[in-house]
Amino acid sequence: MKTLRILLQTVLIILIAGLLSVSWASAREKYPRENAVVRAVKKVSSAVVNISTQYEVSYRANPFSGFGMDEFFRDFFDYGPERRRRLSSLGSGVIIDGKNGYILTNSHVIVKSGKITAVLNDGREFPAEIVGADPESDLAVLKIQAKEPLPAVEMGNSEDLMMGETVIAIGNPFGFSHTVTTGVISATNRSFKARNQIYRDFIQTDASINPGNSGGPLLNINGELIGINTAIYRNAEGIGFAIPINRAEKIVSDLIDYGEVVHAWIGLLVQDIDSETAGYFSLDSDKGVLVQAVMGKSPADKVGIREGDIVVSIQGKPVERVSDYQAAMRGLGKADLLTIKVLRSGSEKEFKVRADIFPRKLAPELAWRLLGVKVAGISENKKPGTDKDSGVVINDVESGCAMDNIGVKPGDVIRKIDEIRIDDINSFYDAVIKYRWKDSVVILLQRGASLYYITVNIRPG
Repeated sequence: MKTLRILLQTVLIILIAGLLSVSWASAREKYPRENAVVRAVKKVSSAVVNISTQYEVSYRANPFSGFGMDEFFRDFFDYGPERRRRLSSLGSGVIIDGKNGYILTNSHVIVKSGKITAVLNDGREFPAEIVGADPESDLAVLKIQAKEPLPAVEMGNSEDLMMGETVIAIGNPFGFSHTVTTGVISATNRSFKARNQIYRDFIQTDASINPGNSGGPLLNINGELIGINTAIYRNAEGIGFAIPINRAEKIVSDLIDYGEVVHAWIGLLVQDIDSETAGYFSLDSDKGVLVQAVMGKSPADKVGIREGDIVVSIQGKPVERVSDYQAAMRGLGKADLLTIKVLRSGSEKEFKVRADIFPRKLAPELAWRLLGVKVAGISENKKPGTDKDSGVVINDVESGCAMDNIGVKPGDVIRKIDEIRIDDINSFYDAVIKYRWKDSVVILLQRGASLYYITVNIRPG
């Protein structure tokens, strides 16, 4: 019996020792630290660049700024000659084509720049030139010259994003280069207003995006580019926004090929349907947009879409408001084939429409339809105070249009539309064509020697 007890005790001791040795071995074993986020960052970080811009501003020194009486002294004293000061700012970008040295970033990162420098993760610096910029989408493409191909990011897909999936942002917030933040997809197709402009169809994330992050990549867990971070919504805390890469690709292609975004066109002018219009057309709801006009010889005209048709879907996506129609048009490229469904006399019809570039010869008609004005050059009928021959003079204003309601009259001179300076009639038509998708534009109007800024709603087109 005693022998059996000793044997059991020995076995128990051996078992306890074995268990302890396993526990100690487990305690010494380290978990793998290189997770998916680390691998994604390693994969992409060499393609992320720090963008440094330098620009000059004009100012006059105020000798009384310390007295708190700026406004009072401004009326009595000359602050002296104009001076210039050099400022700098930082942003981010990502190399999308290593062979040709193309960098994708935000337009607002480089909009004021005089000199642009791109700094790679390995410390190499390159002067960068602007290939093209589009303030409306807040995207820009830069180009740098290197002796050998550069590392580039792999393109992802922003069409199949899932709420809650992990995302990674890399950039240079507040000058801290190659800062990595992580978060999840909070929402897609977000729209918001910032800088007096409405931004549509953004990715929303809780990954930190601050000044300096702008233009940097938003990555999925595989290290693929799904968006371009932008820090233009200053009221947000814990909320970041990024431009979906699928939407950016068409814009990038246009910027590289043409230096600007070329919006394709099908020739319809549309309007929302209210309850009164719905009753007139015997519709069950007010969803869809009414074709207000079809421009002659346009793609839509050629396939048989008519004034009075109700557009209910484009490419299978419902069109309930003008904003839906405009969103579909913004993504168009030349020769894209659209499937458009309309209601006509209670019956549904389907049309295949091939988009085209807006023909410049139709710009005068477009200006009349969207703004309600006819213009001419001012070289032969200059008004007092005009700057040489720049601008266009308004010859006719349509009764009841937005500009007529504001008080615009024949003889007034248009000097600027949004950021485009109107030097002549060609630049006026360029601005009308470019901004035909906007809800409104800001126009610098001259009457006599006085200048006025007015905001004009654009009729949907």
